[in-house]
Amino acid sequence: MTNRRVFLGGMAAAGLAVGAGLPAFAQDAKKLRFSAVFSEQDIRAEMMKKLAASVADFAQLDLYYGGNLFKQTTEIIAIQRGNLEIGNVAPQDIATQIKEFSILTSAYLFRDVDHLNAFFNSEAGAEMVAMAQEKLGIHILGPTYFGTRQLGLRIDKEIKTPEDMAGVKLRMPGGDAWQFLGASLGANPTPMAYAEVYTGLQTGAIDGQDNPLPNVQNMKFYEVMKQIVMTSHLVGYDLLVISSKVWNDFTEEQRTAFQTAANEAMAWSAEQHLAREAELVSFFKEQGLAINTPDIEAFRSHAQKMYLESDASQDWPEGMLQRINSL
Repeated sequence: MTNRRVFLGGMAAAGLAVGAGLPAFAQDAKKLRFSAVFSEQDIRAEMMKKLAASVADFAQLDLYYGGNLFKQTTEIIAIQRGNLEIGNVAPQDIATQIKEFSILTSAYLFRDVDHLNAFFNSEAGAEMVAMAQEKLGIHILGPTYFGTRQLGLRIDKEIKTPEDMAGVKLRMPGGDAWQFLGASLGANPTPMAYAEVYTGLQTGAIDGQDNPLPNVQNMKFYEVMKQIVMTSHLVGYDLLVISSKVWNDFTEEQRTAFQTAANEAMAWSAEQHLAREAELVSFFKEQGLAINTPDIEAFRSHAQKMYLESDASQDWPEGMLQRINSL
């Protein structure tokens, strides 16, 4: 696989925690609960196990997957209330509380994972990280790339431009940023919990969903889909965050060790996702799905025009778009 820059900068079973094996000298380690909506079969679950093993001498990570501890969109509030220490949260969830973050949720913003990582390693990225710490009490460890988002549809309608998406009920997570993303693709965005998407596709409650290819395989959405439209409309990433209180309670040595371990785990996960994406197009074709490439420039132009003309862009930090584009 082609070498890629990875993020190395500054930056269970259902209902049960997956316990990381702890050495005897870690008996006094801080217990930290981690919550994520992804399943234990997800590459990012292995990422978290790697992180847990690396910091086991001073932190015990109790890992909860599948939204079994906290549902999607509720992790930040749980951290703020002291009910959770670490979460894998969508930037869209941060944008519900910090409007300036909506720029980081816009379609066709980041070109690829290298561009994403370059941003979070830049001065502009550091400013956004500091904003989250000041306003939300969370410390962002870095972005957890999980693939580029594509459209997966249960209908066989030919999709070439955003106009072809008119009337298509496209499942999007709840929240204004997610719903606007769906609208920017020309679809009729429909909020639905991640765990309900398979049934929604199966019953026709929704016509499609947008997710990176590894997610489509992990959740077996392809079983109830007819085609994948390769819009590549969003470099998919979440943010690995930790309570600022917990972070500040660490010694400087522990913070350095934790950040280094997180960087290494996130870099490993990104490489695994990139390799998996490259393999999955063939897999989905073998499963009988059509893989279609639309007019990407038509989608990009339509989406960017909607964002720039929307009220949301009025909240974007001045000059931030230009700084991101210049990286």
